[in-house]
Amino acid sequence: MPVATKRDYYEVLGVSRDASPEEIKRAYRQAAMKYHPDRSSGPESEERFKEAAEAYEVLSDAEKRGRYDRFGHSGLSGAAVHDFSHMRPDDIFSIFGDIFGDVFGGSVGRRAARGVDLQTELYISLADVAKDTEKQIEFNRSDFCEHCSGKGAEPGTKVSTCETCGGYGQVERTSGMGFFSTRVVTNCPECRGRGTIFTRACNDCRGTGRTERHRIVTVKVPAGIHDGQAIRLRGEGEPGELGSSRGDLHCYVRVEPHPFLQRHGNDLVCDVPISFTQAALGAVLEVPTLTGKVEVTIPAGTQHGELLRLPKMGLPDIRSRRVGDQHIRILIEVPRKLSKKQEELLREFAKTEDHQVLPQSRGFLDRLREFLSRPGS
Repeated sequence: MPVATKRDYYEVLGVSRDASPEEIKRAYRQAAMKYHPDRSSGPESEERFKEAAEAYEVLSDAEKRGRYDRFGHSGLSGAAVHDFSHMRPDDIFSIFGDIFGDVFGGSVGRRAARGVDLQTELYISLADVAKDTEKQIEFNRSDFCEHCSGKGAEPGTKVSTCETCGGYGQVERTSGMGFFSTRVVTNCPECRGRGTIFTRACNDCRGTGRTERHRIVTVKVPAGIHDGQAIRLRGEGEPGELGSSRGDLHCYVRVEPHPFLQRHGNDLVCDVPISFTQAALGAVLEVPTLTGKVEVTIPAGTQHGELLRLPKMGLPDIRSRRVGDQHIRILIEVPRKLSKKQEELLREFAKTEDHQVLPQSRGFLDRLREFLSRPGS
């Protein structure tokens, strides 16, 4: 499945490459307000909204921005980046909502209970596609702080229920007058949606309840998988609220090119160059396959471009498990230079050739003469 080309993140936010963190933050805020579904309708607006969120996540992180500046989008391979394409706008606000304040009123609402998804890439060889395999991947994700168990308070610190929201983490606000008043629910400004108040923030996470943690997980890759397909690892995304389920990790598979074999569906094609004498007289050659070299007999009289089939030496179908074939495509090479001895031998051979035009050639020459004899040709 082909992967769409991503736009430059600086272009997405409309900032220069030396923009300050504050300029990037301000540009994202403007883009998010412009394209938010509550303010701009249509599928394109939502895509722009998610595109701006992805750009901001990378450019607002010093490490990710540095990798992106040096290597572009490919430099983010293996880095844990949120998969915004699978998120709702409210999920995105659960990550960046603190930079918007009350701009969207109730559209931010209560944070999604389920944790957000992440995405990464896994590179495998063509030989790995031929069988079920397991690969290890490493990535970083935001996780509950181990020191404070995700509560944000330094252990031993007194934690009390927020009096402003009564422990719900949200407050209701009313604006307008009479029949035109509106009621919106937003995160509590006192406890920032936690529902609790503490006097001393955790030394490790500084009150956020989250820290970045390095993860190593094993991915089971099914035989027959195609480049660009994703494997979902449930529960390997970021955690939601305490007691709620985690998000997932979407691992996009990249199949590295093989030096000799090309994939066509479940079949493989190998181009094998031979000399014109091997084509005329026949030969036995060793050709590469996914499992090693095999001997292939080239029949005498083989023509340029002909295909020789090796049954069931291709790749398995990811669903039916039916194995495809490998095809050997013959490419006849004509020498550009001949030794004096070779030229003499070929001229002797030419004298023995049957100069009667072959049926296939006769048909072509007849059509050519007819075409050239037409007026104006």
